[in-house]
Amino acid sequence: MDKVLIIVGDATETVDTLYPYYRLQEDGFQPVVAAPEKRLYQMVMHEVRPGWTITKEWEGYTINAEVAFADVNPEEYAGIFFSGGRAPEYIRYDDDLVRITRHFFDAGKPIACVCHGVEIPAYADCVKGRRMATVPKCKFDLEVCGGIFVDEPCVIDGNVVSGRTFHDHGHYVGHWIRMLVEAREAAAV
Repeated sequence: MDKVLIIVGDATETVDTLYPYYRLQEDGFQPVVAAPEKRLYQMVMHEVRPGWTITKEWEGYTINAEVAFADVNPEEYAGIFFSGGRAPEYIRYDDDLVRITRHFFDAGKPIACVCHGVEIPAYADCVKGRRMATVPKCKFDLEVCGGIFVDEPCVIDGNVVSGRTFHDHGHYVGHWIRMLVEAREAAAV
C-alpha cells in the first residue's frame, strides 16, 4: 500500500484527523501518523456553540504517532494531510516538519489541509500565491505569508486541496483521495 502522512500533535482535532485516516484506508492507502515524537497524543473536539464567539474544546480520542518528524523520509510517502486543532500552532516550528512540508510542495505530491493545519505550510513558506480554505481565524496566518484566503468548503489549487473545518470533509477529502489514486495509477504505468 502507498503510505500517506497525517500530521498531528497534542490538541489535534479528532474529526479533522480520523475522517481522512479512515478514508485513506478505504482507498487502499496506508495512513501513517507523524508527530514531534513517536508516542500517544491527545486529540480534542472543537465546535463553535450558538451564542459563543470562540471555539469550545473537549477532550477527544487519543492517537499513536507511528513516526517522529525527525525520522520521516518524505520520499517514501505519496501525500500528506495537515490536520487542524491547536497542534499546528506549536508543531509548525519543528525544523523537521518544515523540511517534510517543503518536500511535498516542491515535489507536487497531493496535499490536503484543514482548519488550523494551514499554519504549517504558511510557516514553511509554501503558500505564496496559493488559494486555500481555512477557518476564518487563520485567514491572517495564510495572508501574511502570501496565501489567498477563500471562504469555501473545497478549494483546489494545483496539488493542494483544502477545507475550512471538519464540516467540509465531505466536500474536499474526496478530491484529495482522487489525486492520490491518480498519482498511484500514473506511477504504476
